[in-house]
Amino acid sequence: MLQFCKENALLKTMSTLMDETQVTLNTVDSVEQFVADINGGRWDQVLHTVGTLRLPIEKLIDLYEQIVLEMIEMREVDMARALLRQTGPMQALKHENSERYLRLEHLASRPAFDPIMAYPGNTSKEKRRAAIAESLAVEVGVLPPSRLLALLSQALKWQKHTGQLHDGAYDLLRGAAAMPTVTHETFPTTLACLIRFGARSHPEVAAFSPDGQYLVSGSVDGFVEVWDYQTAQLRKDLQYQAQDQFMVHEDPVLATAFTRDGAILATGAQNGKIKVWRIQTGECVRRFERAHTGGVTCMQFSRDGSHLLSGSFDKTIRVHGLKSGKLLKEYKGHQSFVNCLTYTSDGNRIVSGGSDGTVRIWDARTTECLITFKPRRGCG
Repeated sequence: MLQFCKENALLKTMSTLMDETQVTLNTVDSVEQFVADINGGRWDQVLHTVGTLRLPIEKLIDLYEQIVLEMIEMREVDMARALLRQTGPMQALKHENSERYLRLEHLASRPAFDPIMAYPGNTSKEKRRAAIAESLAVEVGVLPPSRLLALLSQALKWQKHTGQLHDGAYDLLRGAAAMPTVTHETFPTTLACLIRFGARSHPEVAAFSPDGQYLVSGSVDGFVEVWDYQTAQLRKDLQYQAQDQFMVHEDPVLATAFTRDGAILATGAQNGKIKVWRIQTGECVRRFERAHTGGVTCMQFSRDGSHLLSGSFDKTIRVHGLKSGKLLKEYKGHQSFVNCLTYTSDGNRIVSGGSDGTVRIWDARTTECLITFKPRRGCG
């Protein structure tokens, strides 16, 4: 909040917040430029910067003393006296070290500037500037711009990612999202577009990303392609596709799954392999070479995107770790192909359906099959 006030020139508000919270914000746009301004004697810029900082009084006294000396040297005596008599650091010097203060008053009253008196011993104007710059540089830092807005944006994205915030406008003042408009579902009646594949290829699976940004297809020839669903053309704004470089498997692609934010795509193939891609770049970030011993038929990411759940022709359900690249758990019980699966909303249960005609509910933690639903005799 202090940075926001500073960036928007709300200096009084910033000062009040610092007084009430005892939190300081000693930041500058560039430490190197701040040091260069001091070494170059650009005191107007230095004072403007220092005005928003909370610095130790002894360092401010050194800074203002040097500015007064240089004002006297340039015969800006009125300015020098104004700094001496009207600024906080110089008044603090007057009370703490009257002899040092009176020396500055004496220099200002002389008809000519005396550099020996101003810089006694082995000092000089340049050395004092360098010493002051080094002293003040350790008191300041640099922050990325607009951190408050960035933090708010990240918080809203996290709430949306965890399901606490629904799609739509968000009122920051009320702290609530706009209530979703109630709409009645209707079945589609108009063909929006038609994507045609080659004579020797056909899609085995297609899916939209959760945000609707990507339409992905997996084909019998192993290619994974991202489409513009409005034009029925490949997305050429993805650089890898524009260069005819595609996400690809060695065998037909049978299953796909997106993370909740739509940034990561998993694809499963008939040879039992699973690949995980960063869809924006087409980079394969993880391979599970022996995910299953049969074709991968269905997949779903866990809510946090750290695990990948998969079902297969080999009758098993497995959980794979994205970070470790290892098989974490296996659920056995289906007597035929696993055709579909999903996590419950709390992530504690897994629901699966198989070609054995059963729907099973599993304990996600223990892998125990809790309930099995079987069709009644004579059904189907």
